[in-house]
Amino acid sequence: MIELKNVSKFYYNKGVIASGFTKVNLKLDMGEFVAITGESGSGKSTLLNVISGLDSYEEGEMYINGQETSHYTEKDFEDYRRKYIGNIFQNFNLVNSYTVYQNVELVLLLNGANKKDVKDRVLNLIKQVDLYRFRNTKVSKLSGGQKQRVAIARALAKNTPIIIADEPTGNLDSKSARSIIKLLSEIAKDKLVIIVTHNYEQVEDYVTRKIKMHDGKILEDKKIKKVEKEIDSSNYAISYQNITFLNKIRLGLRNTFNILPKFLLLLAVYLFVVVALMSEYSTFKKEEFEASTQGSNYVFNDTSINRIVINKKDKSIFNDSDYEAINKLDNIERIEKYDLLLENHVELNNQDYLYFYGSVHSLDTLNDTVDIGRMPENDNEIVIEGNKNDYYLGSLSEEVVQDDFYLSNILAGDLENKKLKVVGIRYFDDDDYYTMNFYVDNELLKEINTWFTIVQSDIKVLFMNNYYDVDYYNNNFKVIPSNYVTKGNVYISEDLSGYCEYGNCLNKQLKVEIDNLYTKASANFNISNMYNARNMNSLLGISNYEEYNGSIFINTEDYDSLFNKGSYQSSVFVKDPTEVDSVTKSLEDMGYHPLAIKDTLVSNNLTQVLRIMKTVVTIILVATLLFISYFVIKIVLKSRNIYFSTIRMLGGSKKVSKQLLIIELLAVANIAYFLFILFISLNRLGFISLSFVDTIINYLSLGDYILLYLILILMSYIISLKYAKKLFKNSVIKTLAEEV
Repeated sequence: MIELKNVSKFYYNKGVIASGFTKVNLKLDMGEFVAITGESGSGKSTLLNVISGLDSYEEGEMYINGQETSHYTEKDFEDYRRKYIGNIFQNFNLVNSYTVYQNVELVLLLNGANKKDVKDRVLNLIKQVDLYRFRNTKVSKLSGGQKQRVAIARALAKNTPIIIADEPTGNLDSKSARSIIKLLSEIAKDKLVIIVTHNYEQVEDYVTRKIKMHDGKILEDKKIKKVEKEIDSSNYAISYQNITFLNKIRLGLRNTFNILPKFLLLLAVYLFVVVALMSEYSTFKKEEFEASTQGSNYVFNDTSINRIVINKKDKSIFNDSDYEAINKLDNIERIEKYDLLLENHVELNNQDYLYFYGSVHSLDTLNDTVDIGRMPENDNEIVIEGNKNDYYLGSLSEEVVQDDFYLSNILAGDLENKKLKVVGIRYFDDDDYYTMNFYVDNELLKEINTWFTIVQSDIKVLFMNNYYDVDYYNNNFKVIPSNYVTKGNVYISEDLSGYCEYGNCLNKQLKVEIDNLYTKASANFNISNMYNARNMNSLLGISNYEEYNGSIFINTEDYDSLFNKGSYQSSVFVKDPTEVDSVTKSLEDMGYHPLAIKDTLVSNNLTQVLRIMKTVVTIILVATLLFISYFVIKIVLKSRNIYFSTIRMLGGSKKVSKQLLIIELLAVANIAYFLFILFISLNRLGFISLSFVDTIINYLSLGDYILLYLILILMSYIISLKYAKKLFKNSVIKTLAEEV
């Protein structure tokens, strides 16, 4: 059943190596009742933890039904514990806030059983350990002997072939101890029972085998009795299913309310967060509203009164025939096909640390006129438009013209540090010092528009069954086009091989998904190669490995099919602003959805400033609340360390444990949010009257409530993941022993 060959367990702590046990050779079979004895520190419990799959081993090989386990991952050991192991712990490891029934039921729910199907089985097991009259009693109110019986019933509920008991009588009186040992001996008739004990005299009348340990080694392995019957263990592993979604919700909600002080503390934290978010956001909304009556447009960067923003009513892509039809209208000065570029800016710099910051336009709109230099004749030649009184564009214009500049704030593919030559300068007619325009060829314009589309899109990569958010300001899963990669394939960093089983990612599938205001797109790719510092230049023609490490490279055509869908929104500029209304009406008659910028303008910029302040302050507040609430919640949840370790000991996976934690915190967050909504409703109905609540009622829209709710849920999710990451980073034994 279980065989250990030269197995050793070591502990590492601050550079010091300590031995748990060394070179243990042992074979344990079904039907045996094995007692392991020895003084404290001899390695008994450590050996038990390794056999249980609760802790790893560093040397040798452990076999389960002849199968090696040295290659097992944490997930493999989780499966092993679920299939084979029923644990009875010295300190019981029961959920004290659960009843006797709930503790026994828990292990069945974790193994995928339905709640309604397990009632009779749970009650029969409770009767078997003589605790039926305590079935609805919380285990915190039981005696040590009764708790141990609950632990035995829980172990029996799994019906595993192996029962492992660590000092099961250590905290019991002699009468209770004899009762427990007798019960374990009866169980051993068709199972393998392994018991660690300091008091061999208590068990010697029942055990079939005695193993004595000293200083991490086996000194004695003596068979006391012959096993009554041979049992074939080859197919004895229990079958199980994953915990059902309904049972996850049930356990998560049970954990939410089962310890009232913990629930109230968490609720207080979340109420504080909700009130702080609502109050801050509504105050800014109030000030924003008041300023909007005298402020200015805070949506569009380019607020030219000649501008009309258009999109199609069906949100489809503009094509050449659309632009041809629009150009036939009277009073059309130009069409900015890539409207997104009017709301975003790029940065140019040269090697002399000279920076220009402005928006990008097509050379087609320049009308072939420049004041300094010439019009572009080759690819990547550009014209800068700005104020003549600007020191660099005026006094140093000859130095600027024919100088090389670089796009320094665009982080995608060939646009990164792209070299552009300024060949001409054009001056504004007005005195605006702060506006600049860059005129580029259409191909580059399209590339830059693609970048800004990417920035404003939600991009995810599905890799090895997990989604990863793409942030173009760091390299993790950043999607980069390359002509070195063939269509349908992707090259990934060798550093990502750790995500793959045995480090082998080749010929695995990877999916890229993009989602923005207008479109969703996705594509599947085959991982055909992995790059590293040594082969990156030969594979991709790139030498600066560190700058790209973590990125994924796809074919340029695949990249365009995902990110360069075309333009969903454009802007029409009219020659005469007095004709804006008539052009707007004509565009609407043609089936477009027009918005005249002049209709969005108010008298000053205070609203825009307040909106920026609201965003910045909200972000700072959310970050601060996240930090404070995590710190407090971590303290409140510290007691849950034992609970979640117990879940894992019973065979629950890290994933399930994490999900139960997430459900618990999300439940409290929702209760806090909707309690506050109830409070607001009472204020609206006149049952209470508070001025700050009036502000919330008057200035928050349904969309604001939804946004703040999503922020709260996101905060809860982040806190859950952060806490879970610390809680589940080690083996079960290390997690149980360590403070989170």
